[in-house]
This record gives sequence, structure tokens and C-alpha cells, in this order.
Amino acid sequence: MHPAVLIAAALLDRILGDPPGWPHPVRLIGRGLSVLERLAPERPLARRLYGAACTLAMAGACALAVSLLVSPPLLGLAAALYFSYAGLALGCLVREARDVMGFLDAGDLPGARRAVAMLVSRETATMDEAAVRRALAETVSENLCDGFVAPLFYLTLGGPALLWAYKAVSTMDSMWGYRTPRFRELGWFSARADDVLAFVPARISALAIVASGVVLGRPARGLFGRIRIDAARSASPNAGWPMAAAAWVCGAGMGGSAIYFGQVVEKPRMGPDGKWDARVLHLLLRIVSLSGTLLISVAAFMLAVA
Repeated sequence: MHPAVLIAAALLDRILGDPPGWPHPVRLIGRGLSVLERLAPERPLARRLYGAACTLAMAGACALAVSLLVSPPLLGLAAALYFSYAGLALGCLVREARDVMGFLDAGDLPGARRAVAMLVSRETATMDEAAVRRALAETVSENLCDGFVAPLFYLTLGGPALLWAYKAVSTMDSMWGYRTPRFRELGWFSARADDVLAFVPARISALAIVASGVVLGRPARGLFGRIRIDAARSASPNAGWPMAAAAWVCGAGMGGSAIYFGQVVEKPRMGPDGKWDARVLHLLLRIVSLSGTLLISVAAFMLAVA
């Protein structure tokens, strides 16, 4: 992996994001998973083993396909740039978050609900403005890790092939990793695999958020102890780290009641009692964007000296 390819991929991500209508490997993976789900057995143990086999096979197939495509001398360089760019999703995340904030700033709550529904799995139809803002803050901070830091981590470690092995597992977790009767057994292995693969990137994400906050003049004294305590309250071993970091750095709270698949879920509280008003949400987006820049710089430097 050449640092120039990494930097070019990051720039394309910031400039282009994920243009609607363009082909994307994640959508291809999603279509494949839909077919595999229809073939899944019904018995719980067989369903769990089938889900594990599908996870390993999909990750291996994606890694092999990308490895072959990036191998030719000239076309391989273009393929490496494309697959690196397509695996990073910070530009799209920031752009979609700004769309939600635009609806909120215009006083269009129904539009904000529809826009945030594209980013979260919780139900949004009955959300008030404060709930929309909190949901946006939570998903932006969590997806900094899932959509950018973790892919960047594996891209730096093993190039586009390892990146897309991770993306395959992450996509499977996004589609199958729910604790519902439909997916509890089928998605068990992919959810656990995603937990393992995101363990280090989640903590890097929290560190990057704190570092970016310091650059922007936010205090950092005593934050890591608070972040660690709040992160431990999350049901996920990883999601709580960037969420707690964003909450404490921005000075606003996360957690509380949310509706998932018709059921009210009380999510653990993180951070202080501050509100996610327009000013604080804009601060969060600045921190997330700066976190991406800092981590790209570190990754490019590591590749250059390796």
C-alpha cells in the first residue's frame, strides 16, 4: 500500500463520498447476502453454523477478488485506488449528517426524521427535535469507527484486500447482526467477528476524537477515565468508545429511550447532561472531520517509513 494511494483515496472520499446510483462493492455484498439468507436452514444450530460459514466465505471471497484485481501493474494501481476510496465512508457520513442538520435548521422536523432514518436503525417517525439531534450525534460518532477508522486501520495493515475482508464482515453485521428471531442465530458469528475486528479501531477512534477536541480548544483533563467508564456501560464492546468520547469532548449527553423494531430500548447514558443543539452538532462534525485528517496523516506517515 503506497501512501500516495491512501491520501488520494481519502481525498476522493471527502470530495465524492458515495454518489447515488454509482455501483459500490457494499451493495454487491448486500445482494449476495440477501440470496444467502434465503438459502439458510431453519434449525437453530444449523442456522448458526451456516451463518459462520457464510461470514468466513464472504470475507475470503472479497479479499481474494480484490487481491486479484489489484495485482496487474497498471490497472491494478487504479483498482487499488478505487477499492481504497470505496472502502472509506467519512465524506458520505459528514455530508448526510449536514443534510439532517439542514432540515433541522430550516425547522423541517419531518424532513429531518426522514433524513436521519437513512443513518440509523431505530424508528424515527415519532422523534421530537431533541431526539433527532441525539440520534444524529450517536450515529455520527459510532460510524466514525465503523465507516472510516476501522477500514483505514485494515487498509494500512494489509492493503485493499484486507480492507474488503473487514468490510464484508462489517456489512454482514449491519444486515444480520440483530438480536431478533430472524437474525439471532444467522448473524451471531458475524456480530462476534465484527466485535473482534473493531476492538482496536474503536479505541483509536476515541483517541482521535479527544485529540481533535484538544486541537479545537476543548479540555481533555480527566476525559479518558470518564470515557472508559461510560463505554463499559454499552451493550457493545466497541460502540461506546467513540460515542462516549464524542459526548464528553462536545459536552452533551447520549443514550436514553429509543424504539427498535417496535420495542422501547433504554440505552445507557453517556457524557454530561448538555444538549445537542445546532452549535454542538457543528462542533461534532468539525471534530469528526479533523479526526479523519489526523488519522490519514498518521497512516500515510506509517506507510512511508515502513
